[in-house]
Amino acid sequence: MNQSFRPGGFNILPPVVKNLLIINGLFFLASFALGSSFGIDLTDYLGLHFLGAEKFRPYQFITYMFMHHDFSHIFFNMFALWMFGNALENLWGPKKFLIYYIITGIGAALIHYLIVYIEVTPILNTIDSFLESPSNNAFVDFMNNGKLHVVSEEIQNSMREFIPRYNALLNSNPQAALSSSIEFISQYRVEYLNAPVVIGASGSVFGLLLAFGMMFPNSLIYVYFAIPVKAKWFVMIYGAIELFSGFYNRPGDNVAHFAHLGGMVFGFLLLMYWRYQSRSRLNKFHE
Repeated sequence: MNQSFRPGGFNILPPVVKNLLIINGLFFLASFALGSSFGIDLTDYLGLHFLGAEKFRPYQFITYMFMHHDFSHIFFNMFALWMFGNALENLWGPKKFLIYYIITGIGAALIHYLIVYIEVTPILNTIDSFLESPSNNAFVDFMNNGKLHVVSEEIQNSMREFIPRYNALLNSNPQAALSSSIEFISQYRVEYLNAPVVIGASGSVFGLLLAFGMMFPNSLIYVYFAIPVKAKWFVMIYGAIELFSGFYNRPGDNVAHFAHLGGMVFGFLLLMYWRYQSRSRLNKFHE
């Protein structure tokens, strides 16, 4: 007989899931309050920056999981956290569930930034080559061949101010123009590395989704509360969609698809490790 799993309310709320919901809610309210009242962008401090960036801090590997863009972002993540986490925490217990949640969240970030590293390396190599052997010709080539990517509003504004000034200097004082181009590219490098920021509980949530599909493969998940799909098929379909979306990312798509896949990959590896440990203990018990 197939099990069925249908969200039935918040009447059963395990302690870790409950506290994660509360913490995420508090971070969201703090982000909104500090931003609207004091102009403080909490994402800039608690979102996870690229490891080579000036703004990167190790604690961001944890804090990024509690930051969200907007209400829909946090709502759907928290709903999924409750829907899948409720069953898993009741199955595993609070300690094991929390370990799984944190590890899949960190793993999601590592996979995401591995992809970012692959993407940014060519432009960083070009920047570093220019800074090692700067020349006005190299800078003009850099600007004219689309090698400079506008990664932030600050860079866009500074470009608007800088380019006319540089062109004027290039005609009157080439050495001063070169010095200003070196300063500009050095600052651009900093902004370029600071620009990628990942936030949200999605990596951990996708890890929970995978675990739910493995622990309760024949349970029914009601898509849009109406269409029953077995958990194992739901996980496979969703994973395939994320893989496709990651490789064929649409312009303007700010979703970290590889982070979602990273949460699933690390979740699978952790579950396999736990399964191996259980079998080893069982074998020792029977010896």
